[in-house]
Amino acid sequence: VLTGVNIGDFGKTTGESFINLIRALDEVEGIERYRISSIEPNLITDEAIEFVSTSKRFAPHFHIPLQSGSDEVLKLMRRRYDTQLFRHKIEKIKSTMPDAFIGVDVIVGTRGETDECFAEARNFIESLDISQLHVFSYSERPGTQALKIEYVVDPKVKHLRSQILLDISDKKLHAFYDAHKGGNAKVLFEHTPKEGMMHGFTENYIKVEVPYDESLINETRRVKLGDWNKERSALTVDAFID
Repeated sequence: VLTGVNIGDFGKTTGESFINLIRALDEVEGIERYRISSIEPNLITDEAIEFVSTSKRFAPHFHIPLQSGSDEVLKLMRRRYDTQLFRHKIEKIKSTMPDAFIGVDVIVGTRGETDECFAEARNFIESLDISQLHVFSYSERPGTQALKIEYVVDPKVKHLRSQILLDISDKKLHAFYDAHKGGNAKVLFEHTPKEGMMHGFTENYIKVEVPYDESLINETRRVKLGDWNKERSALTVDAFID
């Protein structure tokens, strides 16, 4: 996993670039799969998206912070992007990689998030072709500029807004999984057993569950995806193809 603070700014002070980094990594032998960790929408270029869509090793999986679907709140947060740019990046990813998994970070209850701002944010988020939300509740930090914003969200309202977005996330995640049931996928299996089962992930980050088999640990196998497991937390495997 490529991770760091503002990884899209890689090479900014050295004359290098993020796109050249991932191109070089794609040529490294012995590493089968890369994932790009959280990268801000203004830092992931269309060129990088297009490269991932044709790369040998980079998974069609993106984690992009939105923080708010309200342009007014984004301005209060001093973000370097707006909802129009964010929508463009999502549409660019989906146009080149229709099966890509897109996780999105959002914060609820920030100072200045009025009822109208939250309604705008909710509608924007619902309209996006994304796979999952990572929802965080705003918390105060001493000495920050945000404390100068007068409008404060009541804790109960903050909790309610969090639940609303978590419900949206569940619906989007289940719809994404449902769309891939019965399809073929390459799964990298992990080593940790749980109640006689083991798990792995497809290239586009669908969690897969099979009965524990030590021979599958750290192995990539092509499978036909089945239905949900009992807990509806992963898809099962109908058959191993190779």
